[in-house]
Amino acid sequence: MSQFERNSNVLAKYIPEPAVPVMARWIVEYDFKLKIKRERSTKLGDYRSPHDGQNHIITINHNLNKYAFLITLIHEVAHLVTFNAHKNRVNPHGDEWKQNYRQLMKHFLTTDYFPTDVLLALQKHFLSPAASSCSDANLLRILNRYDEKSEEKIFIEKIPHKTVFKYNGERLFEKGERIRTRYRCKEVATGAIYLFHALAEVELIQNS
Repeated sequence: MSQFERNSNVLAKYIPEPAVPVMARWIVEYDFKLKIKRERSTKLGDYRSPHDGQNHIITINHNLNKYAFLITLIHEVAHLVTFNAHKNRVNPHGDEWKQNYRQLMKHFLTTDYFPTDVLLALQKHFLSPAASSCSDANLLRILNRYDEKSEEKIFIEKIPHKTVFKYNGERLFEKGERIRTRYRCKEVATGAIYLFHALAEVELIQNS
């Protein structure tokens, strides 16, 4: 089995079918290792430049829906392309990265790859690409529609002020005031303040 075929078999589990041959070629063309990771609450994916004899490495969370996975993968490939051109001489999410991100995404901005609502949100997103797709609340809301059992999810922006909730199945917090796209929340056990994204998924404990 060729490298292209192996890449295709893996990618078929995670991204829209029409995107599989394109991304399988990219893995060969840009010469990177794709690693599928367990869910990380602080990021959807990341890029690591070559070091200690290793090649480019891109990691993506395993639990993303196929549209979020594809967007995140393109986002990280844009970091790779930017590194190849500029090494570490430019801002990681500066103009050079934004230009590469837009250029790489161009091919995919059709309904062949994304449903209309995601496509419209992406087009708005690319007016000023954020450092992370999860920083774009509108895009994230649209993408969340395609998660499995999305109707069962509870997001922090939807619960009342001062509601106590559980995060990551462990610690308890009380919802506080909103600051732009995030909420100041107090950890019940320690009183420490943490900022939560408006679309952080939480477990409801009680209403105050």
